[in-house]
Amino acid sequence: MTDDKKIKNKFKKKDWNEIKTNDSWIIFKVMAEFVEGFDKMAKIGPCVSIFGSARTKVDNKYFGMAEQIAAKLAEKGYGVITGGGPGIMEAGNKGAFEAGGRSAGLNIELPFEQFNNKYIDSDKLINFDYFFVRKVMFMKYSQGFIALPGGFGTFDELFEAITLIQTGKIGKFPIVLVGKSYWEGLVAWIEKTVLETENNISVKDLDLFKLVDTVDDAVKCIDDFYSNYLLKPNF
Repeated sequence: MTDDKKIKNKFKKKDWNEIKTNDSWIIFKVMAEFVEGFDKMAKIGPCVSIFGSARTKVDNKYFGMAEQIAAKLAEKGYGVITGGGPGIMEAGNKGAFEAGGRSAGLNIELPFEQFNNKYIDSDKLINFDYFFVRKVMFMKYSQGFIALPGGFGTFDELFEAITLIQTGKIGKFPIVLVGKSYWEGLVAWIEKTVLETENNISVKDLDLFKLVDTVDDAVKCIDDFYSNYLLKPNF
């Protein structure tokens, strides 16, 4: 039986009212994830989130850059939050942990790739079933986003933050893209097609993120921003 037929049969066997009833009970699971997340994250203090691919290997230059960025942020008193998994996330937690900083991981249950890395502080690991709850924690408690090369998950978190800041739904915080060779094609498309050709954003929206190529420049973007603004939750 093909996957499509299995899906169709699955829905044939369930009454629509049963599906709606099950949806109602999901609310309590969602509430539990929010309560645990708010309770733990509120105690951590000012943090910067580091994003990037779970597939990045230890010998990749971006793994090393993420580790160095995290260490420098920890030395300046920031905690580091990652998605809790391998790759760039592990590098971020490792850098913070080995520099003696706070190292938090917001892990997501997935059928592949994702498992929590060993560099997360034991009291700062939270496991989520729901991406949307996890993203709320990133948006509320991160005082900055640093995005290294990643895939769809990294893009999702990046554009979520840009959209919420653009629309005034959360307080502004620095968003830094690390790796010009990786990101400049996307940035050029935004500038040429999204802005100039289609006029779907305004010129000032390009100021919502910075593109850098070095560890020091990434950390400087965070430091420069908070020389003018107070550190606080974003909403």
